[in-house]
Amino acid sequence: MATTKQRVLVTGATGFTGGALAKKLIEQGNDVIALVRKTGKVDELQSIGVELAYGDITNRDAVISAAKGCDIIYHIAAVYRTAGHPDSYYEGVNTQGVQHVIDAARANSVGRTVHCSTIGVHGDIEEFPSNEKSPFNPGDIYQRTKLDGEELFAKAMSEGLSGSIFRPGAIYGPGDLRLLKMFKQIKRGFFPLFGGGSNMYHLSYIDDLTDGIILCGEHPNAVGERFILCSNEYGTLKELGALIAKHLDVKAPTFAPPVGPLMLAARICEAVCKPLGIDPPLHTRRVEFFVKSRAFSNAKAQKLIGYSPKIGTEEGVRRTIKWYQENDLL
Repeated sequence: MATTKQRVLVTGATGFTGGALAKKLIEQGNDVIALVRKTGKVDELQSIGVELAYGDITNRDAVISAAKGCDIIYHIAAVYRTAGHPDSYYEGVNTQGVQHVIDAARANSVGRTVHCSTIGVHGDIEEFPSNEKSPFNPGDIYQRTKLDGEELFAKAMSEGLSGSIFRPGAIYGPGDLRLLKMFKQIKRGFFPLFGGGSNMYHLSYIDDLTDGIILCGEHPNAVGERFILCSNEYGTLKELGALIAKHLDVKAPTFAPPVGPLMLAARICEAVCKPLGIDPPLHTRRVEFFVKSRAFSNAKAQKLIGYSPKIGTEEGVRRTIKWYQENDLL
């Protein structure tokens, strides 16, 4: 592991994962540069001493400029199923943006570059637990463009780029807002388990994940490799709902309506709304949350780079709820 101060570029630092990574790198004594847009919320980054490089991941020159003098690049920036964006926007950020990072690393002779992919590239898995060599099966534009970006980066590694790829599970913990809706619904006593909640769900606690990301950037065994970074345990969506309910001191979700009618409604919504340029009120991807399984092994990361998640799901859920409560979000 690095023992001297390094100059590090983080893309996506205004997001949950990138922000947590930037903070940890600062705490370790590194100089951190964040590629941020003019409209980005940067107050917290500035307050901890992060240097700002204004630009967009879709602008090749901006990325190259931000990476000048850097020892490591952590590429976290992505567009994650944001409502209202055309497919071309996903392609520009999640795929072409990766090429810009590759170009920046080469132009500046960066020592190590780490690319964030997603376990979503595997789609709805058939083997439990799956691993890095399991088949790809992306199911939507987000997953397809993330896979395209990952393959671009893998090709660059095969051509000599010093780097590694990681695929995180569902990222959560203090500071996360993506899973807040689920916690709120469970607290209110109405979180329907469409289809029964028997699908597997695998989480990545933010502190453990950022430890793993840094290992990808510093461990010699990480070069040229792809890693799944998830917690040591997984379970069904129903079990997760019950665990959240337990720590909220409410009744566990049990209502399990069939998923078929909901999926049909989602497909009709998309078929009607998309040609009109309207964001559908119901997306098939939101319905798939209740039926697609995610369960993976992190054995490769443990063996090659010493990845060692410390926060179990119960403790992670407890800490997340505590943060939500402290910030009046529940």
